[in-house]
Amino acid sequence: MDQIQHNFITVRGLKFHVADLGEGSNVVLFLHGFPEIWYSWRYQMVALANAGFRTLAPDYRGYGLSDIPPEPEKTTFADLVADLVAILDHLGINKVFVVAKDFGVRPAYLLTLLHPHRVSCVVTLGVPHVPLEPRKYRESLPEGFYISRWNEPGRAEADFGRFDAKTVVRNIYILFSRSEIPIADEKQEVMDMVDASVPLPPWFTEEDLATYGALYEKSGFKTALQVPYRS
Repeated sequence: MDQIQHNFITVRGLKFHVADLGEGSNVVLFLHGFPEIWYSWRYQMVALANAGFRTLAPDYRGYGLSDIPPEPEKTTFADLVADLVAILDHLGINKVFVVAKDFGVRPAYLLTLLHPHRVSCVVTLGVPHVPLEPRKYRESLPEGFYISRWNEPGRAEADFGRFDAKTVVRNIYILFSRSEIPIADEKQEVMDMVDASVPLPPWFTEEDLATYGALYEKSGFKTALQVPYRS
């Protein structure tokens, strides 16, 4: 992974970290989810660079090594899309193949719909396309479901604030690697559902955890809770 270049690009008043590997006019733009950063795509970047593609994996505003916006609680998906377009413009890239996972599919779809001339194709993992209309699915979610809890301003901050960032990331990966959907009891917080003795899933190493933990220690979770959960 040492061959991956780490560039910092200033656009729209913020400095963005963009991992970059490979050469050529065929460019793949990787978009991460939560609790993730560019690092989620490191293996795919190497594979596609070896196949002749240039690969880019940015950290969104407020994530990883990118700047935290002055008012993270006002961040929207529209900001993420505008940031991506500005990054591509700065790099002189006209068109990309977009690959996204988790909530990253939302800016991927929006980029494709709003700027179709910039996208050759879009590949998404884990989340289906949702039409651009008022979303009412949250009304049917259990009160103890993580999306419901993290949508409430201040609640996740208080829950996460009892632990360091590394422990929060560890707990989330353990919770979401299980087959059953984690739903907290009425008087229980999401972090309380994790048994400290449960090991990490086999595909997530201690080195991975240390990398994610260090970068979320830097960025905090304020922007990450705003987008995707409250935007």
